[in-house]
Amino acid sequence: MLGRRVSVTDGRRLVAEGSVFRRRSKVRDPEVPPKLWWNLGLGLGSIELHWDQLSSTTLFRRTTPGREKFPMAETVPPPASSKRRKVEVLGSEEELAAALAKYVADLSGKFVRERGLFTVVLSGGYLIDLLRKLAEPPYVESVEWSKWHVFWLDERVVPKTHPDSNYKLACDGLLSKVPVVPENVYAINDTLSAEGAADDYEACIRHLVESGVLAPSAASKFPKFDLMLLGMGPDGHVASLFPGHPLLNEKERWVTFIKDSPKPPPERITLTFPVINSSEYIALVVAGTGEVDAVHTALGSSGDAKKLPAQMVSPEGELTWFMDKDAASKL
Repeated sequence: MLGRRVSVTDGRRLVAEGSVFRRRSKVRDPEVPPKLWWNLGLGLGSIELHWDQLSSTTLFRRTTPGREKFPMAETVPPPASSKRRKVEVLGSEEELAAALAKYVADLSGKFVRERGLFTVVLSGGYLIDLLRKLAEPPYVESVEWSKWHVFWLDERVVPKTHPDSNYKLACDGLLSKVPVVPENVYAINDTLSAEGAADDYEACIRHLVESGVLAPSAASKFPKFDLMLLGMGPDGHVASLFPGHPLLNEKERWVTFIKDSPKPPPERITLTFPVINSSEYIALVVAGTGEVDAVHTALGSSGDAKKLPAQMVSPEGELTWFMDKDAASKL
């Protein structure tokens, strides 16, 4: 997040790390329970921080002098298993890319200090382009890339050189531009069938748990990644987990496969929700208008009873939605 880091602690009070609250006031909305607002000075602009006392969900909206404030989101309560959920809306795609780079770099530094390495899971789609500032100063020099261990949330069963390959997308857009250690990049075996590739990738992850690169979650016993970077499709899917598909209910496998993806190509492998939700941090990143209806369903107050896959994302640690104002335009 750009500016100073703000967090919710113990479900009752707010703390600002390295910052001073400039104004604190109570407001009463006749349609919702009492909520608290803080305005934090952030140089050229500011963040208004909105804390819902009932859901313990922290929402952010950025404002810049001379620009109209975009609407604040009303959210569904977070699942009980999720400690913290935050929503950050940025004024433009460029600001979103900058905020995301700082967020990732800060977490990289945190885990390298604490564990000596950083395990990060990438997705496909436009997420990789939104990570572009990591390959620019200051991050290209300051991030300890040799400590990164890179994984994929899902992959299409195509050769690594194919335009549909998430591996190719990440390599072309980020990994080839930063000094990651090739041995620490865990690509999916593109010579195997969908089922074989899923089994092989799960075996790879199990080996890394045994060797100490990954730790098992104390709560779920599934592998615990430091950070997962997720995108979302117009239908609300994440990874290769689509609305109404039986794989949403997979409880045992770490990695599974799909042969009837509603989005081409049809054959893919994917991490399962028990693994996704064992993560310490998850960033769910949405930009533009393509997913605006799914964002509204997932975070808005539409009253839609259906549950999108994106709404099933509930990490053991912290979930942050990163959006530009176009993606949040219906909130």
